[in-house]
Amino acid sequence: MLGAKLVKGKVLITCYFPDALKVSVVLTKKKESVPMVKMEEDFFAVLLPYKNIPKYQYHITYSEGSVTMSECFNEAPVITPKDMLQFQNGIHYSIYRKMGSHRMTLNGTEGVLFAVWAPNAISVSVVGDFNFWDGRKNQMRRLGESGIFELFIPDLEEGDIYKYQVRGRQGVVKLKADPYGNYSELRPDTASVIWDIEKYEWNDDIWMAERKKKKFEKEPMVIYEVHLGSFKKDNDDFYNYRELAPLLIEHCRKMNFTHVECMPVMEYPFDASWGYQVTGYYAPTSRYGTPDDFMFFIDSLHEAGIGVILDWVPAHFPKDEHGLARFDGTCLYEHMDPRKGEHPHWGTLIYNYGRPQVSNFLIANALFWLDKYHIDGLRFDAVASMLYLDYGKSDGQWVANMYGGHENLETEEMLKHLNSIVKKRKDGTLMIAEESTSWPKITGDLEDGGLGFDFKWNMGWMNDYLEYIRTDPLFRKGRHGMLTFSMVYHYSENYILVLSHDEVVHGKGSLYQKMPGGEKDKLAGLRLTYGFMAGHPGKVLLFMGQEFGQKSEWNEDTQIDWKLPEEHSSHAKLMTYVKELFKFYKEHTAMYADDYLPKGFEWVSMLDADNSVIAFLRKSAEETLLILCNFTPAAHQKFKVGVPFAGKYKEIFNSDDLRFGGEGMVNPRVKQSKPIKCDGKANSIECRLPGLGMTVFSCTHIPYRPKAR
Repeated sequence: MLGAKLVKGKVLITCYFPDALKVSVVLTKKKESVPMVKMEEDFFAVLLPYKNIPKYQYHITYSEGSVTMSECFNEAPVITPKDMLQFQNGIHYSIYRKMGSHRMTLNGTEGVLFAVWAPNAISVSVVGDFNFWDGRKNQMRRLGESGIFELFIPDLEEGDIYKYQVRGRQGVVKLKADPYGNYSELRPDTASVIWDIEKYEWNDDIWMAERKKKKFEKEPMVIYEVHLGSFKKDNDDFYNYRELAPLLIEHCRKMNFTHVECMPVMEYPFDASWGYQVTGYYAPTSRYGTPDDFMFFIDSLHEAGIGVILDWVPAHFPKDEHGLARFDGTCLYEHMDPRKGEHPHWGTLIYNYGRPQVSNFLIANALFWLDKYHIDGLRFDAVASMLYLDYGKSDGQWVANMYGGHENLETEEMLKHLNSIVKKRKDGTLMIAEESTSWPKITGDLEDGGLGFDFKWNMGWMNDYLEYIRTDPLFRKGRHGMLTFSMVYHYSENYILVLSHDEVVHGKGSLYQKMPGGEKDKLAGLRLTYGFMAGHPGKVLLFMGQEFGQKSEWNEDTQIDWKLPEEHSSHAKLMTYVKELFKFYKEHTAMYADDYLPKGFEWVSMLDADNSVIAFLRKSAEETLLILCNFTPAAHQKFKVGVPFAGKYKEIFNSDDLRFGGEGMVNPRVKQSKPIKCDGKANSIECRLPGLGMTVFSCTHIPYRPKAR
């Protein structure tokens, strides 16, 4: 009804301005004002004697003043039938280019295109300061049966705030933030903000080109898990993304981290959720700055040679009124049946992964971060909760699948779909699953029935090891299998070994507190832990603060305890150890090149429970390393260990070095193997093995030379 139409050789212009006293059409070229006739219910109309629709604006007079506005309803829909069909089928992988709010110029008029999916709504309006939050003024038009509402509003600017006023079939009216919005107000305010994310000029071409060439399963990966809000803080104020970038770059370079993994930065309402209850999936949180600021953050890390991984939360979403819950008055994004649609232990809602438009929303969102923000990888949070219908639920709280099982077949299909699209890009992007069960082939090939992830967090190793290491050393021999069991299943997936934020919060204590004994033993235990972790096959992840042995458990309200290594030399020496350990790890191909191939690892001694000692080989085409770990404080002056071949064995790393805060029980001289059987090997050496220590020997083969006759 609204806008300009050609009617019998003339132009009919109809508009709707609630509470207006009078309205005139201002003809732009002629600079002529033509009064409109007021119809019923605040409609106004005028019939102009023109054969073509002229350029015009409205001049509206209210009791409190007047305003000039451009026409909203003359432009043809920007979203095409092809867009709608692809979205309905769940295969519009760049739907974020159409949905949400986008600044553009249509037929010479600058403005913003708004589009939102709300199929069960009676009406949807764009509201904001620009129309006094009056839902009657900028009502959107429904595009056929797609359920998409669209409206182009001229003259709006970047930074203007808005929401959608959604009227449901029961007559309930709610204000909703834009599911596809690119920026949000700072909490506790919840409106979406118009922002042009296309204008940032990237400088990371070299990084992006090099990333395509990498085979990360063959590369060294040391990931620094970071909560941006508590990495650094100025009293109670957050640092901006631009301020955080140089701080993280300096620290990661110094400590030899290859990647930063940010806990969720997608907009979220509640600080204490750490970002794991997302309301704005397409918007970096405004706590730390604008979208441009976040792009600068990523760009800077890339220029410094550091990758950026984002935590991504497709498993659930909160019930906040302005978010996705009952978005169009019905359970649109979530299941209506609470047995399918709610996580009772988290108080959150579960996506309806079988609805094509919902899976499209999530798949496109993952691709959005890869495309628009040049993200190097996504770590999928809580994948187990997605894969199992009965996750965290009691009998009667869940519904079996069509085969009577507890597997979520719709989730499985969505994950395979997403990973298949990402793999086709061949751009070096990493997809990482936090999955805590034995679901098969998480990192398996899609063609072989796998889910297609690149890596999986090794939660089993983490749980077993932390249970083991907190045990008094006197009783560790009874739990020796906790050290070795991880290699039984290691080759089933491409694992990342993690010591993550989840293990140092909510009364679990810091890693430092988990170590038995006094400070000396605690720090030695940390050095041993990190050494064993680096030597074990698999990539490595460490949460911030652990590199210097933070004593208190993590608290998101304060920055990590940077004063600890500044004021205590023992913690500064631990930091030196971690720096040198990861430098050593990156410099030796045996530590990482064949992480996921049996040829890269070999047990030497795995059954010495009485001494709580393990010994193993890490191997690559270039080198063989012998690694020994002693998990009791009892040192050994002459510890005999089998070696892979007759040769020379030189200690090249020792966690007990004085400069690391150890006792200095090292092996300064090269060891010549002897033909004495040990650990099933024909040759062996004797070495000094420090208590709660880890030592690494390089292995040099001596060619066999027959004696002259």
